[in-house]
Amino acid sequence: MSRPQAAQAQAIRIETFAADSASHTWLKSAGIVLAGSALAAICARVSIPLYFTPVPLSLAPFAVLLLGLLLSPRMAAATFVAYLTEGAIGLPVFAPTALATSGLAHLFGPTGGYLLAYPLAAMLVSWLWHRTGRSFTAALISAAVGDLVILASGALWLAALPHFTARTASTLAVLPFLPGDALKITAAAALAVGALRLRRAGNSY
Repeated sequence: MSRPQAAQAQAIRIETFAADSASHTWLKSAGIVLAGSALAAICARVSIPLYFTPVPLSLAPFAVLLLGLLLSPRMAAATFVAYLTEGAIGLPVFAPTALATSGLAHLFGPTGGYLLAYPLAAMLVSWLWHRTGRSFTAALISAAVGDLVILASGALWLAALPHFTARTASTLAVLPFLPGDALKITAAAALAVGALRLRRAGNSY
């Protein structure tokens, strides 16, 4: 084989390897997004209706915080864009509500503000977490900021609906969830830090 032919063959091998690597990366990313959205759906279905507010108590925010701490900002946002898309087309991924709506109607219902904030909150949690020393305190702060975004968005959305004032919205959309959200923040931070330590321990061998 001549030198030009050998160089051409080498270039073809490099291009093939690059294409295979890109395909593998894309499949891996897609798998992570689907797995993350499935976790969010499972957490959302673990919910308790509250008689005094149209917003149920669910584990969906915990999934947002946890995946925000575990994934990159882009992957965290993509996961919850996929989650919202799944819900918009009618898949049963959202927490059940008293109005029993599904699909796009659910997104525009009383809990729409929380749901639409998920991609931004997850991305923000990840962005903050990746720019710290990755301590437990940093994880708590990152998760708390993300949770605040979710609660604020939920309250603003509810306040914009008919028959709700800003004061009523804060009473119904924020205050009842603060104790439970404190537990979700702590649990998400603990799991994320534990996973990080396991990964570092595995890399040290």
